[in-house]
Amino acid sequence: MGPGVVVTGLTLGALAVVSLLAFQANGAQDRAGGARPTTTAAPSTGPVASATPSASATPTPPPLPTSSGSGTRVVYSVSSHYVWLVDPKKNPQVAATFQVAPGTVEPTPGSYSVSSRTPVGTGTDGRQIEHVVRFAQQNGVVFGFSSAMDGTTPTADPKTKTGGIRSSRAEGQLLWDFAPNGTKVVVVA
Repeated sequence: MGPGVVVTGLTLGALAVVSLLAFQANGAQDRAGGARPTTTAAPSTGPVASATPSASATPTPPPLPTSSGSGTRVVYSVSSHYVWLVDPKKNPQVAATFQVAPGTVEPTPGSYSVSSRTPVGTGTDGRQIEHVVRFAQQNGVVFGFSSAMDGTTPTADPKTKTGGIRSSRAEGQLLWDFAPNGTKVVVVA
């Protein structure tokens, strides 16, 4: 056996050990209930794969719509039901991207601003909600972002006209911290 075969064998053996240790470390974190982020920071130039490891496929957030305007803003897409928190002074400019559960009525695409905020309250569906950020009212329906305090994002009852756009509690906190009164909200198709 020549020296090249020994070196190749040692290199392959070392790679196998490193791979096994990495696999075991990842499994140990999963069993220990390691933190699994659900919010994906996305660059403005394209989609980003989710940082959430799971057995099921996690949807990749779409890129920031080019028709979303400029400046610091919250962008909501009525077709994809995604929200982008955009701050052009930061790098990347998209601070967070997350999927939401819409109400039964969608706001008309356009530019709005946060008109009021409420730390806690009761949603149209009777659930306790928090981080309510309202931005529009159309035909008697108030539109705003919120999160259910029980952590659920249920499908809205189609018999009730509601403009509540629900996110997870962690994402609701991000939006609450990002969007004080007066913050621009851009709704795109």
